[in-house]
Amino acid sequence: MNDTTADGYAPQSEKLDFKTKLAYGAGDLGPAITANISVFFLLVFFTNVAGIPAGLAGSILMVGKIWDAVNDPFVGVLTDKTKSRRWGRRLPWILYGAIPFGFFFFLQWIVPRFSADQSANVWPLFWYYVIIGLLSQVFYTVVNLPYTAMTPELTQDYDERTSLNSFRFTFSIGGSILSLILAKVVFSQIADRQQQYLVLAAICTAISTLSLYWCVYGTRDRVLAFEAKRLQAEETPSIPIGEQLKIVFSNRPFLFVIGIYLFSWLGVQITASIIPYFVVECMRLKESDVPTVMIAVQGTALLMLFVWGALSKKVGKKVVYFLGMSSWIIAAAGLYFLQPGQIVLMYVMAVMAGVGVSTAYLVPWSMIPDVIELDELQTGQRREGIFYGFMVLLQKFGLAFGLFLVGNALQASGFKETLAGQTTLPIQPESALNAIRIAVGPLPTICLICGLFLTYFYPITREMHAEIMLKLQQRREKIE
Repeated sequence: MNDTTADGYAPQSEKLDFKTKLAYGAGDLGPAITANISVFFLLVFFTNVAGIPAGLAGSILMVGKIWDAVNDPFVGVLTDKTKSRRWGRRLPWILYGAIPFGFFFFLQWIVPRFSADQSANVWPLFWYYVIIGLLSQVFYTVVNLPYTAMTPELTQDYDERTSLNSFRFTFSIGGSILSLILAKVVFSQIADRQQQYLVLAAICTAISTLSLYWCVYGTRDRVLAFEAKRLQAEETPSIPIGEQLKIVFSNRPFLFVIGIYLFSWLGVQITASIIPYFVVECMRLKESDVPTVMIAVQGTALLMLFVWGALSKKVGKKVVYFLGMSSWIIAAAGLYFLQPGQIVLMYVMAVMAGVGVSTAYLVPWSMIPDVIELDELQTGQRREGIFYGFMVLLQKFGLAFGLFLVGNALQASGFKETLAGQTTLPIQPESALNAIRIAVGPLPTICLICGLFLTYFYPITREMHAEIMLKLQQRREKIE
């Protein structure tokens, strides 16, 4: 009897070797480093280095993400339709997109001179960053979306996918920590703010590009083995994009997953974008202390990935998510009431937040392959690209909306941006400080509670997934 899947191709052995997992994890290092630097510092860079008002700065970031919201699902569909016997469906996008991805990320950190007095007219700068941001986000999609869609192609085992995602997010959070360590070193060695960000961006660009090539060449054999068996099968008729979207949004578990992920990621983005302002303005610490606080969050998240990965095998993904988010909600409440001088307590809250951040990374991404299996059972096709396209879309929407919300809230509260040539940060009014506290505490808490509500009703359990796989096996036997 041939061992074939529902649409005719044979599954591979479910256990992945360490080398393949390591290479797969490396694929998220580049996007993680660049995304982390952007999340934590790009809004600050716009307001405190380029001299752009906070509201306009938030709008710049939102424009790029809205554009991505349009093109992400289409890139996902295109990767599903890509045919390359040498590289498969996903890897060509990463291979050829890696260098442009790094190049346009770097250009975001340049402050071009359009006039002698740029503070008098910020619109040329605004449009420069909008255009570069659009191009940067396009190539982020080109490398990151195919990468995320590789998970169900590498293994179909329920627990092995959690292990694979643990490697992925070890590199993801590890890359975030590395970027913060680099930021702390660069900021302490270079006094000029503009040069600080330029040097940091150059280093991160080099690391990000090389790590993507590591992923391509390290996973190629496994991916091509999957592709060879998939192509041997009889091609099923393709479904029009409109019909695919209809099927995606009629997949009830998928709606829960995107809701859980949207609220989780929105909480992450709001917290990440406001922390630099909170540390400097509310806690009265130096700018060089910002990376240390964020390392406490990301370092805890990295360590907890291993704990949650092991624990999820025993108690399930839902319980893990509830435990992590509960810790983060307590931390968010604590941060709201912190006062200058309570430094030790601030780091305790940072560690507790990190406990929850790790589940925001791990759990939703571990759920999505199970949803794809359900879709395969219902349609007879594997369309990872379109599902992961919407996941990446929501990741970027969460980032865009979070930064737009924070930027405009700061501007509405009277936040004062740094003027061109100004060497010291302006003193902020009390209204701006209150806005920062609300953004670091109550706003993320609301998002996290919504995510918990959806997680409670998420329908795919370990038992249901086993039933889905059993039905797929029965279909295989009928085909044979």
